[in-house]
Amino acid sequence: MTDFDSFRRDWLSHLSAERRLSPKTLEAYARDLGQFAAFLTEHLGGAPTLSDIAALKPVDLRAFLGQRRRDGVGNRTLMRQLAALRSFARFGERQGKLTAAAFAATRGPRLGKSLPRPLEPSAARAVTQANSRADEEREQWILARDAAVLGLLYGSGLRISEALSLARAQAPQQAGDTLTVIGKGSKTRMVPVLPVVIAAITEYLKLCPWRLPPEGPLFVGAKGGPLSPRIIQLAVEGLRGALGLPSSATPHALRHSFATHLLGRGGDLRAIQELLGHASLSTTQIYTRIDSARLMAAYDAAHPRAGRWYPLMPQRNALTRHQRR
Repeated sequence: MTDFDSFRRDWLSHLSAERRLSPKTLEAYARDLGQFAAFLTEHLGGAPTLSDIAALKPVDLRAFLGQRRRDGVGNRTLMRQLAALRSFARFGERQGKLTAAAFAATRGPRLGKSLPRPLEPSAARAVTQANSRADEEREQWILARDAAVLGLLYGSGLRISEALSLARAQAPQQAGDTLTVIGKGSKTRMVPVLPVVIAAITEYLKLCPWRLPPEGPLFVGAKGGPLSPRIIQLAVEGLRGALGLPSSATPHALRHSFATHLLGRGGDLRAIQELLGHASLSTTQIYTRIDSARLMAAYDAAHPRAGRWYPLMPQRNALTRHQRR
């Protein structure tokens, strides 16, 4: 075992205990550093040590990112891997064992600025209704369960991981009840629950054939164990075909729909930030761009001069200047 392996464990412990990163982020960062170590073993001709990493140049890091791209890894994953390596280097620099200059100097790939793609209100409502899947040969309690989960994503803006991490004891029972959710970075927030969603959860609990202890998960799988996010993803995939929805219709799109529809009805941006659990307002502000884009799309579709008004504007201005002479 090299000093690199020992230091890697120290770094992961630091991220968990002091930075309080989520288990999924820790798992991803550990995997990223493991892939980097495997690359360096081949790149340097042996298992890397801390002194080897301290001597790395930006060209070495670009070689790693280039290999990952050839393996079919996308830009967002590459950016996350570079972020993991920079975190490791900064931790080593604070401990006096590494320098972070080469990692800081390595530029990651550019990410396209794509907007989230929410569903239309009618489509979002249909996705959260159990009767939209009435023709499927599934037990009623499973259809009710999926509707309750999807209702929380759209009605309260939860991430799918947040909904599936709820305990049975947290199930809301009456109007005005709220949920305490632990989101990214172990940050806690309170979210309201719509009466229609409370009714969906109540229906699921009435039909569920499994005993649900208070400390156990609220939503369970067909065999009574924890419910996998993949099951909900597959349910939405089936609804895409049944309802004629685009491929962008995913469980997470319901969270985008929650924010977009609230904003479109005059919701306060700061309040939406708190409901979503965003650390920065700039993250929430992307939904203002969606609202503006929809406004312009509606204008282009409805205005009789849309599509030919803008090209005429410079010509009109030029004519005005000519008339003034």
